Amino acid sequence: MNQIKPLIVALAILVILFASSAYVVDETEQVVITQFGKPVSAKVEPGLYFKVPFIQNANYFPKNLLAWDSDPGQIPTLDKTFIYVNTFARWKIVDPLKFFETVNNHRSALTRLDDIIDAAVRNTISSFSLIETVRLTNRTLDTFELREGETRVNLPTVTAGRQQIVNDIFMQAQPKLEEFGIQLMDVKIKRLNYIEEVRRSVYGRMIAERKQIAEKFRSEGQGEARKIEGELERELKRIDSEAYRIAEEIKGKADGEAARIYAEAYNNNPEFYSFLKSLEIYKTSLDKNSSLILSTDSEFFKYLKGFKE
Repeated sequence: MNQIKPLIVALAILVILFASSAYVVDETEQVVITQFGKPVSAKVEPGLYFKVPFIQNANYFPKNLLAWDSDPGQIPTLDKTFIYVNTFARWKIVDPLKFFETVNNHRSALTRLDDIIDAAVRNTISSFSLIETVRLTNRTLDTFELREGETRVNLPTVTAGRQQIVNDIFMQAQPKLEEFGIQLMDVKIKRLNYIEEVRRSVYGRMIAERKQIAEKFRSEGQGEARKIEGELERELKRIDSEAYRIAEEIKGKADGEAARIYAEAYNNNPEFYSFLKSLEIYKTSLDKNSSLILSTDSEFFKYLKGFKE
């Protein structure tokens, strides 16, 4: 029994030493071995490794791609237009020893990325005009169809474009990050926006342009309405004139037919016709206030001579 106890203690010591000296490197990790805080070696291949227990420590760092996102910053373009620029990047640790010696940890690395990439973004954006930052090529904008009377707005010519700006940012930042064991994989502009004052000015200009176009359409509509009303009035007058002409023709034919009928009737008794016409003349020319002096031989008086009181 007394001989088994030392054996168990020795076995336990061996297990502790093995656990303290062995470490595993995963496919997504890389390890820097430090001795009394100083880096002595690095392991980047996955597998089982050993170190001096209690003296050396394993410091793990990710091997896969890492994200960096900037805070939106106000930057003036070459044409003095202030814009907010928000960028992001992807990076990885390619030299863990150098990374540990210079920045030591992920938080410090992000601080270095902030300083270097933000400076590169600011320097590059301020070297190009706004149109270069916004557009990639000189492709004609076809987002809407031109109406009659409208002219397409000609934008300034793009000589570099956003892709060139992104490439310049990358080329400025990458060499400065290599000394920290960091490889910059990609840089992109996430979002561009005007500052508040410029945004209000742009919105005001857009509203004024839309109002101008609306007023143009409104005036064109009013002119078209006046044109239609004029044509309608002209058509109504033509219809009235045509109807009046037809009515007069019908009326003339009716009057002629009536005259013919009267003539035929009166021709059957001319004396009666002469009598009726004389009575009509008496009725229209004489009233209670009229005084008429006629000769007894007057033709007009011949039908009055035969009346007795």
